[in-house]
Amino acid sequence: MLAAFTDQLGPTITLDSFGSNEELISKLVAAKGTSGYDIVVPTGVFIPQMIENGLLSELNLDLIPNLEYMDPAFLARAWDPENAYSICKAWGTTGYVYDKTVITRDLTTWADFLDAAQNEASSRTSVLDDPGDLTGAYFWANGIDWNTTDEAELAAAEDFLVNTLAPNIAAFDSYPGGSAIPQGTHVLMQSWNGDARLGILESPDPDRWQWVFPGPESEIWMDNWAIAAGAPNPEAAHAFINYVLEPENSLAELDYIGYHTGATGIEQAAADAGLPMLDLVFFTPEQIDTMREGEVNDAQQRRVDIWNKTKAAAGA
Repeated sequence: MLAAFTDQLGPTITLDSFGSNEELISKLVAAKGTSGYDIVVPTGVFIPQMIENGLLSELNLDLIPNLEYMDPAFLARAWDPENAYSICKAWGTTGYVYDKTVITRDLTTWADFLDAAQNEASSRTSVLDDPGDLTGAYFWANGIDWNTTDEAELAAAEDFLVNTLAPNIAAFDSYPGGSAIPQGTHVLMQSWNGDARLGILESPDPDRWQWVFPGPESEIWMDNWAIAAGAPNPEAAHAFINYVLEPENSLAELDYIGYHTGATGIEQAAADAGLPMLDLVFFTPEQIDTMREGEVNDAQQRRVDIWNKTKAAAGA
């Protein structure tokens, strides 16, 4: 899609990636408007913080007429109710993948994930390299609001993750679909749904792997197109965002990344196109009812600290 945009409209694109929203924000804060980036893709709950700190430019929606193709359900989110700074790129959830040739019992919950990590998958487990998802696994397994600010609950999460789980963690890998699943590097991997789909599709033995959307609760997140403050090429940035919102391009993006792009009618379009493993892209209303958005709240730094301590204890 990047090459097609260049072929059709001219601007060339340099693509960088970041390990987490916290890393992205740190880079932009340090650059003070001189990062050189035009487009950035933050998760929705971080957008108010980014607006407040002057890290994003306001969008000119007149330059993005293809916004009409977006499903209103994925617009006007609480973090940006006028879509003044952001437009849905994709949304998804967090679950895990396991190797059925090694873990022969059925895993269905977050408690199962944590148990298997300490047993059959000990030293062959990876978790997402993200503070929210790492601590979330503990909170979801124990029926605790993963946005908690209660210090006793945070301390219990730290104790478990640092002292019990960390010795069993082999890697902090946000994209196991890129190599760990196809290569069979680990046997239990926390994963976002689209990345899990990509890894299973690229595996030489896809039947080896089981995706789990775990109960009782999990995450729902939305990543968003946004334009960085000080963007050197704002017209090209608007043109690119408009380009990817064209229905045929949105479907091509979904096929590659494995996430719902928020476009109107895209589930039917994907089915009509015969795209594989759509159960890892689209979710039932009952499943969506168990998904919870994260928050950037007073415990944000505490979660980051727990993440850092867990990585240190795991030797990462």
